[in-house]
Amino acid sequence: MNTPNSISWHTLIAVLSMVGASGCANLQYGCDLPAIPAHRVPTEVMARPRADMQQISITRLRQNPPDVYQLGPNDILGIHIPFVLGKEDEPPVVHFPKEGDQPPALGFPMPIREDGTLALPLIAPVPVAGLTLAQAQDKIRDQYVQNQILKEGQEKIVVTLIRRRMYRVSVIREESGNVAGGGSNNGLSIGSTKRGTGLTVDLPAYENDVLHALNLTGGLPGLDAKNEIFILRGGSEDAARQDEIIAQLKAAKNPCDCPCPAPPDPSVIRIPLRFYPEQLPQIREEDVILKTGDIIYIPTREREIFYTGGALGGGSYPLPRDYDLDVLGAIALAGGPLGASGSGVRGFGGGGQG
Repeated sequence: MNTPNSISWHTLIAVLSMVGASGCANLQYGCDLPAIPAHRVPTEVMARPRADMQQISITRLRQNPPDVYQLGPNDILGIHIPFVLGKEDEPPVVHFPKEGDQPPALGFPMPIREDGTLALPLIAPVPVAGLTLAQAQDKIRDQYVQNQILKEGQEKIVVTLIRRRMYRVSVIREESGNVAGGGSNNGLSIGSTKRGTGLTVDLPAYENDVLHALNLTGGLPGLDAKNEIFILRGGSEDAARQDEIIAQLKAAKNPCDCPCPAPPDPSVIRIPLRFYPEQLPQIREEDVILKTGDIIYIPTREREIFYTGGALGGGSYPLPRDYDLDVLGAIALAGGPLGASGSGVRGFGGGGQG
């Protein structure tokens, strides 16, 4: 007689074969294993439901651009100054940008140097970093008037933006791995073989953030990737020092056989895409702003799998990323649904056991 808290023998065999339980291989041979109903298991030993988690706001992955573009090193300006950069009776040179979101620029191309100054003929370098185009034009005009190169009221200076400064970052995604064991879930595959992608992208100023980098390389992490993003900064010396610390911790003998937690790496920023309400991610705007040399790393979920055997057949299958999986759901994913009466399990071969 089945009660609400009981479970059929064949279902129990399937459960034990999936979780790889040790002990008797078959309960039909008199093995007496005590069982505890699921509702009596203490909550402190149960995993917290993933349904309690919430999605991070996508806008937290981008920076807030200023209302007016502010100049900085490596910007290329177009400058036209009669008798200095261009002739009075000739129109200024016109530059048509490659990007569709930027208007044409006028004048000779002049880059802003690393120290934020602009080197122009006949005057000292002009600091323009942090200024708008209009402010930079006024400052350049004042310099030429103060040095009596141009007469006040007769100067005709034009300052435009030819190209915004760019930041080159790398995006490494370990998605789209192969299956180890033959299991699959609606085209999703997770296994020991990583077949990810690695791209290098150039991001213009005020678009150099995590959200824009993801948009150019495939969007948010897929179901075969973890719900987190890592930003790797620092040089090879910092990484080598962190590897050495972790190696020493793993090599040290621990009397309680408990693995020592690795210390946080200050050169790595972790951004969780889902979180529990009381664990609000402490992500600042400057954390998602990328600089040249930064690496975005999206790891795969290759180890988040469950195994099947026995009546279900052998295989490995990916666990759902964003929701919890119960026994019946695991059997369904493995291709062995319960019979109508709950007394049989169909394996990969299509045969059931009564």
